[in-house]
Amino acid sequence: MVYTWCDIISQQLQSGHDYSLLKPVYSIWLLAESLLPGETDYAHEYKLQNRQGRTLADLGGIHLLELKKFTAERIETEEQRWLQFFKEGEQLDEAALPDWMNTKEMRQAMKTLKLFSDKECDYHAYQARQNYLREQRTIQSV
Repeated sequence: MVYTWCDIISQQLQSGHDYSLLKPVYSIWLLAESLLPGETDYAHEYKLQNRQGRTLADLGGIHLLELKKFTAERIETEEQRWLQFFKEGEQLDEAALPDWMNTKEMRQAMKTLKLFSDKECDYHAYQARQNYLREQRTIQSV
């Protein structure tokens, strides 16, 4: 995770460019399993800081979302909606979606998930393309 984050940061500069051109990079990792078993929170943010919390450089950070630890009695926010979808989307029945899935975005997400499930090979090609586009947008936007 750290290597990928640093690699994206380093790709921003060409030989001879000034370090002041570096823009923050935010890396978001959705984890199916627990990476930090001693932690009860599902969301973790890491930045370049010293022990007193002073930032060395504002280069963004790494965000970990441990889906296994995410629980919500009621889905009320977009963040909760997406986390719940990532957590249990494969088990949902497209014909009988729960109320929290009753949005245009979530219905589209279910259609996309079904398409991916039906065509696993296309799914992997799509994911590779999306990852490439995300990395390019991240580099260009920062």
